[in-house]
Amino acid sequence: MSKAVKQLELDDLRKAFKEIRDYVLLEPVKVDSATEYNFRKSLRGKNVRVKLVKNSYAKKVFGEMGVQAGDLSGPTLVCWGGDSPKGLANAVDTAVKDSKKDPKAPDKYKERMGLVDGAPMPLAAMKNVPTRLEAIGEIVAALCGPGSSIVGALTGPATQLAGILKAIEEKTPEAAAPAA
Repeated sequence: MSKAVKQLELDDLRKAFKEIRDYVLLEPVKVDSATEYNFRKSLRGKNVRVKLVKNSYAKKVFGEMGVQAGDLSGPTLVCWGGDSPKGLANAVDTAVKDSKKDPKAPDKYKERMGLVDGAPMPLAAMKNVPTRLEAIGEIVAALCGPGSSIVGALTGPATQLAGILKAIEEKTPEAAAPAA
């Protein structure tokens, strides 16, 4: 392959992965064209893109981006996109399980690793990473919990005092009526 073609391929990978920080790396093993088509089609419906890359190119581009892809060998299928790392991992895991129709057949795709914000992570752990909205919700809940306890502590005695005053007020007219 000429240097010009290699450079074009590297530029294409740099352009494709420019703003992306979350990936799932797979190794396709004896995948026929129909299986690959169905795999890509199912991921395309979930807004996940798939690209088969040469390992030396992937190492070079990921290294330039500061992504720790680790040691790559054999063909590498890079999946990226989705709404969050959790959504990406769930979509890829579902597609991998769907591609294996016969339980006796060997796995068509082997999981290599997930990359969340450029750091390696197993796919199982990647499925548990909270989405952006879930993380914001957890922070808001953590902030509102003590706040509601403080409000309850401040309003509790005031509510009791108001109840006592109301009871005294209701007893006062009854005591005044027989004296008149």
